[in-house]
Amino acid sequence: MKSIENRVASRVSQLLAAASLVAASTTSLGQVDPYAAPPGYYSGVAGSGAALKSSLLSAISSGHNQQNYGAFRFSAPIHDADPATPGNIILVYNLASVSGAWDSGSTWNREHVWPQSLQPGSVSNSSTGNLGDPHALRPANPSVNTARGNKPFGFASTTGSFGSQGSFYFPGDTDKGDIARSLFYSATRYSSTGLTLVDGAPGSNQMGGLADLVAWHYLDIPDEFERRRNHAIYSDVLNPTYHTDNRNAYIDLPGAVWSVFVDQFNDTQLFVGGAPAADGSSTMTIDFGASLVGTIHPPQSVVIHRDGLDGTYYAVVPDAGVLTTAPLTNNFTGAFPIGPAPAQTFDVGFSPIEFFSPGNKAGQVTIDNLDYSLFGGAGRGGNDADDTIELLLDVLSPGTASFDDMTTVSTESIDLGTIAPGAGVGLPAALNVLEAALGPTAGQVFEIMSSSGDTAEIVLGLTSTLVQAGDTLPLTATLSGSGSFSATYTIGVQDDPGVLGATTRPPLTLTIEAMIGALCVGDIADDFGNLGGDGMVSFGDFLALLGLIGPCPGGLPSCTGDIADDFGNLGGDGQVSFGDFLALLGLIGPCP
Repeated sequence: MKSIENRVASRVSQLLAAASLVAASTTSLGQVDPYAAPPGYYSGVAGSGAALKSSLLSAISSGHNQQNYGAFRFSAPIHDADPATPGNIILVYNLASVSGAWDSGSTWNREHVWPQSLQPGSVSNSSTGNLGDPHALRPANPSVNTARGNKPFGFASTTGSFGSQGSFYFPGDTDKGDIARSLFYSATRYSSTGLTLVDGAPGSNQMGGLADLVAWHYLDIPDEFERRRNHAIYSDVLNPTYHTDNRNAYIDLPGAVWSVFVDQFNDTQLFVGGAPAADGSSTMTIDFGASLVGTIHPPQSVVIHRDGLDGTYYAVVPDAGVLTTAPLTNNFTGAFPIGPAPAQTFDVGFSPIEFFSPGNKAGQVTIDNLDYSLFGGAGRGGNDADDTIELLLDVLSPGTASFDDMTTVSTESIDLGTIAPGAGVGLPAALNVLEAALGPTAGQVFEIMSSSGDTAEIVLGLTSTLVQAGDTLPLTATLSGSGSFSATYTIGVQDDPGVLGATTRPPLTLTIEAMIGALCVGDIADDFGNLGGDGMVSFGDFLALLGLIGPCPGGLPSCTGDIADDFGNLGGDGQVSFGDFLALLGLIGPCP
């Protein structure tokens, strides 16, 4: 049994684990992602390849309220705001936090992610289209902007800080995915102007390198800053004056990138547990076992495996009442990069509120491969069926230990009367675990904690035993010796140790009394008249009988010494009288 200190430490640990899970699982609790696209925004998106790109173009161009290049001077403090420093903005590439106030480009200027020299037209404050689109512009340090010039981006294997890589430019680990998705947006929204992504050195209306951008897209997934920026450009609530009413689809639906910009043969297959089925689906069950009401089970880890070498995004979607440390944000959770990569792990568990009401709980987590490509084969890419994790939990009310099977009786005294010695004598008492009004209910373990009195002559037959709620455990005793004896046993009670949160409950007290040694009729005392048979009927029994003359106590139909009626016929008549002496005379001698 745990000490109080250990139980407190265990409880604190459970609550911390639960708090960590809650903190990482806000959207799992049914909260709305503040940066998600409004319902129906992408309702027409479907297909793969060119059809998918066309449906994305329709979604992001419908109702597009185009802003001009000049507006970016005053909208950047809204969508590029530094969340840690009010009034500041975060610059692209060097990530500096500077004042967002426009000072004619001294502190920051406007970087065209797709260089203006490599797209149609010339820029002025009135320019719209890709030249003035805030999804295609970023605030930048003037010298960093100059150093970047009109270089294309590369290489996929580059890591670390920003800077030139020969004739290419690396935007830095923090911004490489953001830059890729900005260019994907431009190549889709303004594809009618000839904007195209290519590998190698780009020509007129081109930008690159495409393979590196795709790789970065899976290595650097949209973070909160990028998702908020996307929403702030779109939203008339966050951005009343300069909102565009359109979004970057590759931030909201990152699974579309492979199908639009690579091919239709994505080879990824995600699975949990054992090997997946032919359609790519897989299942696993996590049984959290049982816990008492108010005791929180710590979360358990789940491993997502990927077969294949292509990149893919996935979504972890929990049922209500289930939490994960892989929350769903803007319709996705995470990504596997291109090439060999380790499996990914997240924790899953029930919401803490589920542990405060008894019942048999069940929940599910679904893992969805978000790729759109359809020709990679059965169970691959967009054909990869969902994977499911089934969660099971039993939350139990504590049981109540009792000697009665209906009500709570914690103290019991039984008098066996005159009884012959023997092993395994059944007692008119039993141990019960009463079910709670709100079930299901935990079982309890009974064991002898302490004893007093004549415990050598009256031995309670109880070893540590688990009794389930609603069940009864009959009790027995071993009796020995000769005489009048009494023993008291304190029976310890503890919740089923297999149930999380099990604790010690108030003990039960059982007192057993018995007159041991009456081996035959008339053998009521030893040779000195002390009550308790000695194996023969003799003068001592006459002595004892003298002291018992009179009606049986309490009006009992028979009692010790009442062995005959008034005429000496064997069979008690409710009193000790002359007839019992007559019967005793005929019984003198050893017990048969």
